[in-house]
Amino acid sequence: MQLALVGSERLEAFPGGRGQCPTCGAAMIAKCGPRILHHWAHAGRRNCDPWWENETEWHREWKNLFPEACREISHTAPGGEIHRADIMTATGIYIEVQHSAMTDAERISREAFYKNLVWVIDGRGFRGNFEVYHRLPHPSSEIAQDIVWAKATRPMQGAAGGLFFRLSETQRDYPERTVTKATLSFGRIFSLRDIQADVEEVYCGHHQYDWVRPRRTWLEATCPVYIDFGGDFLVKLEIYDESNLPCVRYVPKTTFLQEVMVETDARAIASPVFPPDDR
Repeated sequence: MQLALVGSERLEAFPGGRGQCPTCGAAMIAKCGPRILHHWAHAGRRNCDPWWENETEWHREWKNLFPEACREISHTAPGGEIHRADIMTATGIYIEVQHSAMTDAERISREAFYKNLVWVIDGRGFRGNFEVYHRLPHPSSEIAQDIVWAKATRPMQGAAGGLFFRLSETQRDYPERTVTKATLSFGRIFSLRDIQADVEEVYCGHHQYDWVRPRRTWLEATCPVYIDFGGDFLVKLEIYDESNLPCVRYVPKTTFLQEVMVETDARAIASPVFPPDDR
């Protein structure tokens, strides 16, 4: 833990420090060796929160982006169950910063417990298996309504460059068939090059991607998932439109940090502006 109660204050670990756990009241001992991340540990017992994971530098850096009052906040469910969130904003959004792998059961439990939750995932360990491809128009734009994109994958380099069907043309050529964006998978294939300029005009950060050997629990999450590969942008996992196309959206980290402090709904964070701002 980063913070423990020393007297009436929540303080970071310091050499020789003794304190109390803000969650369970147990005695805490400061661990401040030269080769470890300074932290507090429960004295003589396991951590009182079974969801807690050992912190990495990445984990600590994320928590330090928020005011001390937002870090390591205990939440009690109506049934009395208590867990300690990495971050909780004053507006009631919980942020879990996750480095290690997670089972489906634990993810589901946390989402049910916190409800208004955002995941931030350390993506550096699987960056080589995650490829981001061509730009997509904002899904609410006029041009997007007539397009169904071929799924881009690492082996399908043509699709990775941007291939699509036109819904209106397929409906015209096959009037005997009921064709919708959700069912369209045939017809004349077009290239992104044909509409590149139009896409650029309504681009708001959406891209196709392929995740080889994905950590599937994050694809099934019911709360927003942002991946941190390092740098100035987060990558948010999304579904593009009724064609059920997986996509990602680049979100500036500064935008995320600003909006998570003022929004009250986790799903409203960093909503793409449409029509997009002039660029």
